[in-house]
Parts: sequence; structure tokens; C-alpha cells
Amino acid sequence: MPGTCDTAGSGAPDPAYTAPPARRVFVDPQGPVMVEGPIEIALEDGTVVRSDRFMVAVCTCRRSRTYPWCDTSHRRRARAAPPPEDGNP
Repeated sequence: MPGTCDTAGSGAPDPAYTAPPARRVFVDPQGPVMVEGPIEIALEDGTVVRSDRFMVAVCTCRRSRTYPWCDTSHRRRARAAPPPEDGNP
């Protein structure tokens, strides 16, 4: 359950646990995920990268040369146009 932590392993929430403040995440379907910082990201190889900025752009397309940070590389390639709603090209 969000906001609780089972520290005793009993399945019951620890009444002394205080949840950390929630981070706000903004999802842009045409671009990066924007996260209120500072943040740390654990990469697939186990390394952890950190940004202390107040707002961080996280790459979701993997085109960035600075992955996992977005460098706006997604703007250089055209995305496939969605199909017309009426079915006619």
C-alpha cells in the first residue's frame, strides 16, 4: 500500500514509518518524462546516476547521446503519423 512500509516482515505497516514526499512526474507522449528533482536513476548495468537539477528530463526513446538524460534527440527524427480517423489516407 502506498505510504506504508513493512519493516518487521509481518505484513503490517510500521506505524513509525513516514513516507518520503512524493515526486511529481510529467509524461509527454512526444518527448521525455519530466521529473521534479533531484533524482537518482539506477541503470541496467547497476550504476546509479544523479541529477541535482530542480526539473530533470529523462529520455524514454533511447536516442539521447546523454542517456538517461534527454538531449532532445527525439526531435531530429520524424515520428510516424497516426492513421487518419476516417480510415482514408
